[in-house]
Amino acid sequence: MTPPTVLISGAGVAGPTLAHFLARGGFRPTIVERASGLRSSGNPVDVRGPALPVAEQLGIMPQLRAAATHATSMLVIDAKGRPAGRVPMPSSKSAAGNSEVELPRGALAAILQEAARGDAELLWDDTITSVSQDASGVDVTFEQAAPRRFDLLVGADGLHSAVRRLVFGPEREFVRHMGVWVATMPLDEPADHPHDVLMHNTPGRLVSIHPSTGRAMVAFIFRGPMVDGFDHRDTAQHKRIVTDAYAGAGWRVPELLARLQATPDLYFDSVSQVRLPSWSQGRVTLLGDAASCVSLFGDGSSLAMAGAHTLATALAASPSDHASAFLAYEAAHRTRTDAKQRAAGLAATMLIPKTRLGIAARNVAARVLLSHA
Repeated sequence: MTPPTVLISGAGVAGPTLAHFLARGGFRPTIVERASGLRSSGNPVDVRGPALPVAEQLGIMPQLRAAATHATSMLVIDAKGRPAGRVPMPSSKSAAGNSEVELPRGALAAILQEAARGDAELLWDDTITSVSQDASGVDVTFEQAAPRRFDLLVGADGLHSAVRRLVFGPEREFVRHMGVWVATMPLDEPADHPHDVLMHNTPGRLVSIHPSTGRAMVAFIFRGPMVDGFDHRDTAQHKRIVTDAYAGAGWRVPELLARLQATPDLYFDSVSQVRLPSWSQGRVTLLGDAASCVSLFGDGSSLAMAGAHTLATALAASPSDHASAFLAYEAAHRTRTDAKQRAAGLAATMLIPKTRLGIAARNVAARVLLSHA
């Protein structure tokens, strides 16, 4: 019997994880990825909670630990560069036995892609341009490759998912801006504090310097409404937005903004949530941020890995009944994503206080934690 074919859009975190477990369950996966190769963007990410047993099954925990960042705490910095409080990071205990690991997103994607090597056909530098499905399959056209037919299609292609747009409808119907923006870039030099994530706040704005794995990363995270005409691929527009948002800020911000103007490697996007009444239509389903983005606050990659395993398990249990498998996957995984989405507002309050009073209160809390560390 010919193995069922599954096209997965996206080779980030969810896509390779799903491909590995689908192949193990008797499916034949193909991954299509818009990028031309491995890429790194955004803040470091955590592998924790429901992602840990998935990583264990993949056999990648040694690789994750080897790629872990050097950060052990978050150090709050005042306007004069003085420490105002330190908060230990849970992942800092990983070397002492705690399973949680923080690592660069690009490193996690590379490890997962290596784990899935041989499990899937991979189409780099391509994207889906149209989708048409019937009772027995899904016809897909690509920007580069010849049209093909698959048994199933999975959109694991992120916040701005092409699969979601083509099958479910326009992005504006499902993506909700949370009033926060994030920009990240490499600093291209070691951090002055090799084990501390430096955090400096002014009302509604945060600048952080993360030591990462030796090549420090800078993040600008700030509050603001949706920008008219925002284009998530327009880097020049992104640099203007960040520069305007941080005008007049102190500490190292002027220097970092100058570096931002020169960097060729800038990630910038709205902090958003994705909400759909259903993650599936016919033979197409969504996974990871494409289905339920929780954006920025630490759990997206872990949820993507857990969701991929849940989907693959459901399909392996019902290989001839994709509709039941999709329903089982969504019912199980929504319990995880809904809880994280509800908590996102509180995380934003702690990370980016709106007022000087809020910053002072957060810093007092940090000092209390420091005194009990």
